[in-house]
Amino acid sequence: MTESEDQEPLEAAEDVSTPLEAIESRLVIEALLFQSAEPLDETLLQAHVQDGRPVRDILDELAADYAGRGIRLERHGRRWAFRTAAEVTPHLERTEARRRRLSKAAMETLAIIAYQQPVTRAEIEAVRGVPVAKGTLDQLVEAGWVMPKGRRDVPGRPVTWVTTSAFLDQFGLAALDDLPRLDELEAAGLFRSARPGDVLEDQRSGSEVAFESDGSPGEGDSQGAQPPTDNDRAGDEQPGS
Repeated sequence: MTESEDQEPLEAAEDVSTPLEAIESRLVIEALLFQSAEPLDETLLQAHVQDGRPVRDILDELAADYAGRGIRLERHGRRWAFRTAAEVTPHLERTEARRRRLSKAAMETLAIIAYQQPVTRAEIEAVRGVPVAKGTLDQLVEAGWVMPKGRRDVPGRPVTWVTTSAFLDQFGLAALDDLPRLDELEAAGLFRSARPGDVLEDQRSGSEVAFESDGSPGEGDSQGAQPPTDNDRAGDEQPGS
């Protein structure tokens, strides 16, 4: 093999290496601009070019590639940044997920509604042992997790409350049947045993335990709570409840 033949593979390898380095530099510059929320200066970008090419040439190529797309590479003086194309901006809406912080009373009320729905305000109060403040249900309605659904066919016709599909979505449930059972929560230490005066019911299993004031098991109401009093009915008819 002659000396010229020995050199041909080396020359071919050198021809391939130069454009490969150019492509790598371009990818690095594109990634830097993409991950930055602020425009980047050409001097900073030039420091990341390994093949010695002028960064302005690379930027001009990228700008040409992104022309006509939903995002554009824009130059502001010597600073460059990816920005949304002006013509599509009116069609975009920025949404932010806000974490809702519920009070203890709201969480207790939500749990009662989830397990005993449809349930009235009086029945919620019978389980919690304290009156339900108007703002508690308002907070749950505003969150989109509960809603009124008809009226109970009893004297006073109190409003009944149920959970919504947004409640299932928030807590990662496919259906109400996916809620942990009350006995499972108690076994895990996340739920206390019933106290005198409490009425606890899991509508899915139909099981119900009511406790009299002396702590002995008693006969629960068919709706999972004692019949509402006149004061309870008046509370159910308050606006916004």
